[in-house]
Amino acid sequence: LQEAQALRFNVFSGEFNAKLKGAEMGLDMDDYDVHCAHIGVRDLNTGRLVATTRLLDHQAASSLGRFYSEEEFSLHGLVHLKGPILEIGRTCVDPAYRNGGTIAVLWGELAEVLNEGGYSYLMGCASIPMQDGGIQAQAIMQSLRERYLCTEHLQAVPKKPLPTLDVPSNVIAEMPPLLKAY
Repeated sequence: LQEAQALRFNVFSGEFNAKLKGAEMGLDMDDYDVHCAHIGVRDLNTGRLVATTRLLDHQAASSLGRFYSEEEFSLHGLVHLKGPILEIGRTCVDPAYRNGGTIAVLWGELAEVLNEGGYSYLMGCASIPMQDGGIQAQAIMQSLRERYLCTEHLQAVPKKPLPTLDVPSNVIAEMPPLLKAY
């Protein structure tokens, strides 16, 4: 677990300048970690963890009183779903291993968990950088709404809405690689 927390710290603080609990120890840690299963990918030559994600199932979320995503979104539609839910989160890949193969191995491990656990639904949230004041985030949301928006009763509603911005016509939605992989 500590190795996964260290990798997450390096990626999230280094790339997103995130303020993380556990930063003084070089870790990204929170109260969810001990309730989650953690899967990862190791470099076979060095043994070093190079990709990780954590999994919170509906039973653990129930004992916690919520899924992690519910800190950022209202997920009122979850109560309408029939079947077990698995939440994926804190997914990251060491920058030196972002070659497509690493995330494919991680997704393969995730597929095994989904099949073995009999999960009906997979969900999670991903970060979108806001350094440009939210223009790119707004462009991404417009693109997602046009192509992938689910029925209204299942939609995740952000607790902190994006600012309403006019996206210039020359801005192209550049989906972050992890969100694209989801």
